[in-house]
Amino acid sequence: MTSVQKGVIQTALSLLGTPYRFGGTTPKGFDCSGLVNYVYRNSAGIILPRESHELARSGEPVSVVDLRPADLVYFKIERQKPLHVGIYIGDAKFIHAPSSRGKVNIQSLGLDYWRARFLGARRVI
Repeated sequence: MTSVQKGVIQTALSLLGTPYRFGGTTPKGFDCSGLVNYVYRNSAGIILPRESHELARSGEPVSVVDLRPADLVYFKIERQKPLHVGIYIGDAKFIHAPSSRGKVNIQSLGLDYWRARFLGARRVI
């Protein structure tokens, strides 16, 4: 893992437990794309698009078998127009800001819920 990837993961992990806030872009509260933007900007100096559907076109596509820490993972959630996005942290896990659980947390890509909604991944580093 590169130092940039490590920085992204460390910054993301430091935000575990941060509350979900629709439109949130700071440690006072994040939505999913706000978390990704904050982490990449503050750990790697990378400015990404704000909206998740625009994020889904950033970087290069990567297959699930080739995922590396700091890759972005995308999901389609029912009744949700924008895509949901998280940051892959390794070991088939990702960190994200979900509205349903209310706090930045870690989830497994292997859970049926996420496997059924997985749309793809992108590498921006």
